[in-house]
Amino acid sequence: MFGLGVQELIIILVIVLLIFGPSKLGDIGSALGKGISGFKKAVKDDDKKDDSEENQSKDS
Repeated sequence: MFGLGVQELIIILVIVLLIFGPSKLGDIGSALGKGISGFKKAVKDDDKKDDSEENQSKDS
């Protein structure tokens, strides 16, 4: 995944921790998780919408 090893990820985590602080890190993680979850849900709903439109066009 992007050529990042464990050492690079730890360094990035430490830098983010220094910039935002431990109290904000939880909020950022929570917001990021909700954003990813919302994106996945939107993509899944869009796929279902496309499938139903294809089925309707085949019926016509």
